Amino acid sequence: MCKRIFHALVLAACVTAAHAQNPIIRNQFTADPTARVFNGRVYLFPSHDIISPVAPEKRWFAMPDYHMFSSTDLVEWTDHGVILSQEQVPWGDPAAYSMWAPDCVEHNGKYYFFFPDAPKTEPGRRRGFGIGVAVADGLFAPKFVPQDKPIEGVSGIDPCVMKAADGHHYLFWAAGGLVVARLKDNLLELDGEPQRIGGLPDGFKEGPFAFERGGKYYLTYPWVRHDGGTECLAYAMADSPMGPYTYKGIIMGESPSGCWTNHHSIVMFKDQWYLFYHHNDYSPSFDKNRSACVDSLFFRPDGTISEVVPTRRGVGVSDARKPVQLDRYSDIGGGAAIEYHDTADCFRGWKTVFAGRGAWVRYNHVDTKSGCAENVCLRVKTTGKARFALRLGSYETMLDVDDTRGEWQEKDISVGTMPEGVSDLTLTLQDGRDAEVDWLSLTEQPRERYFVKPATGKTSPDSDGFIRRWLLLEPIDKPNRSNTVFTDSYLREHLNMTYYDGQDAMLPKDGSRVTAGGRQLTWHAMESNRFNVKLFRFATGLEKREYGVLFHAVTVIDCDRDIADVRLAAGSNSASMWWIDGEEVLLLSGDRRMVKDDVVSRKLTLKKGRHVLRGAVINGPGMSDFCVRFIDGKGRPVTGYKVTLK
Repeated sequence: MCKRIFHALVLAACVTAAHAQNPIIRNQFTADPTARVFNGRVYLFPSHDIISPVAPEKRWFAMPDYHMFSSTDLVEWTDHGVILSQEQVPWGDPAAYSMWAPDCVEHNGKYYFFFPDAPKTEPGRRRGFGIGVAVADGLFAPKFVPQDKPIEGVSGIDPCVMKAADGHHYLFWAAGGLVVARLKDNLLELDGEPQRIGGLPDGFKEGPFAFERGGKYYLTYPWVRHDGGTECLAYAMADSPMGPYTYKGIIMGESPSGCWTNHHSIVMFKDQWYLFYHHNDYSPSFDKNRSACVDSLFFRPDGTISEVVPTRRGVGVSDARKPVQLDRYSDIGGGAAIEYHDTADCFRGWKTVFAGRGAWVRYNHVDTKSGCAENVCLRVKTTGKARFALRLGSYETMLDVDDTRGEWQEKDISVGTMPEGVSDLTLTLQDGRDAEVDWLSLTEQPRERYFVKPATGKTSPDSDGFIRRWLLLEPIDKPNRSNTVFTDSYLREHLNMTYYDGQDAMLPKDGSRVTAGGRQLTWHAMESNRFNVKLFRFATGLEKREYGVLFHAVTVIDCDRDIADVRLAAGSNSASMWWIDGEEVLLLSGDRRMVKDDVVSRKLTLKKGRHVLRGAVINGPGMSDFCVRFIDGKGRPVTGYKVTLK
């Protein structure tokens, strides 16, 4: 037996959702992805699609702000939060929702963020778009400061800035066609007249992205090549950044999902070229909500580009210790198919359906990260016993799964030591039918489960008095670059805000949904396996944002008698506020760490009957968890009540 020297990576169980490759951002819509490489890291600057909060019936584009993401491996992405919003632009209309495709470049140690926006309306002025610039000193907790005015002489959308071999920067944009102009060294003004780019095939064009390779300049752009069609990605080449450009061909064909737009960028990272683009994977019925994807791109010996076929698998090596989402497959056959978990909430991701014997799916480039992996964790749903064959390269083992009676369950299965290193993974249904798989992971030991679904009926606090049964709402976006802002006044203002209808009056149910910040969020009934409720693991398990968010928690205290002289004691990471029956009883302010009984309330009396206990936990750049219990005057746990979610 291999000596176990590595503890399995821990993730939230029973609430784990899609851990897919494409799309690469799995908790919000991210269109028009501009990728740039700075200091050995890929930074992604997409636009942010939402359903318009002012005119949802228009079914049109609505983009209120920009997030910045980064990655060192193109697999794991960090959301650095909102770097610019429409309310911050001095010249922009703060309610236009017109923060369309952006770009960002580094120059002389500063970062210049170029973005389109609709200007404030003025009498006699045609609406249109301007292109602005926001400047930051760095990308660690960046503070992009927008200029007071847009770039003079530029009217249009989709800015792209390219630094050419001559040392100058050139601005490309779309305005009834494609336009280019040289920028002054301050990158805030044009250095010459704009020039329309001609010589390209007829048809609608937008979203230019230009780059240089091997002494040639590439102008790439979305293009509607067929009347009544959707956008493909095309390109032209030139010997000079201003052209003339000669059309060369197609980079990517029209979206197989029917998404009308595509918008892209092309970068080289660690000696490989990549194409970033968007499709409407998480919004199949509304193509104005798009999601960023990435696939490898290759050049022919003559410098032309080989056409890229979009994949579900995407790029990079997947850590097999984490959930491997087989529905983002490299290949599939034998009757296996992919379906959404929930067509009403596509962010819950997909599942692989094995219709019968011989159905299979292959997922390439998974790394076991250990020579001691002897456990397969399979999230599976069956209506009868099933047997799967798991293959890693030449290694093969059988996975026997008991009947889950149509419920999703995580099954830990001990196997022989699996090979260390990178292999292609294939899962085949050997026996059974209509089996569904969400994901699998390969670990040395069974994974720790932070949460389970609670049993029906009432429960008690644990032996130390901690309340473990809660209704938890998926995190609400609340970007904060620092936890130092969490003063008493800030918390009372922001934690008492109304974020969704019925926030203070309703007792939610498991699976019920609310709309907050233009996003639909779901309540989850959870039983914590620890005394401290790991909100960070709750969020990561759902592939939701973990940082710069607000969590809401609700439970019900049911007393069969009056319980006098008790105090609510709480600890949280970071700040939090707690209410009983709508009355504030506890506030934990500042940049805190989770400590038992960190703050204790005044004396309380829990009257006979039911009491609704609510909490709001807010964080900035850090993990979140909390623990709550009632104690008596001597600090001893109070346990003489029941906990319920009804």
